[in-house]
Amino acid sequence: MATLAPSEVRRALADLPGWSRHRGAIRRTYQFADFPEAIRFVNAVARLAERANHHPDIDIRYNQVTLRLTTHDAGGLTEKDFELARAIDQRLH
Repeated sequence: MATLAPSEVRRALADLPGWSRHRGAIRRTYQFADFPEAIRFVNAVARLAERANHHPDIDIRYNQVTLRLTTHDAGGLTEKDFELARAIDQRLH
């Protein structure tokens, strides 16, 4: 899968509030009421990631979860990253 041009990344991020570009990846931090709610979210993300065969880096800090997406085998951001980001955000609504 081809990496996206910087202009394509900017356009894709415009449709993903809360996500930002950071060091060759996109990332977002979600905040929850408590640790169990954060873990339920992580488990839901894990199911989505398995279905997509695309796995984010996940950092859990009590009630905050930071997700980082990049397509390692392509060497940068691809449409797969944005598809999974959209699926994760839809899971919250």
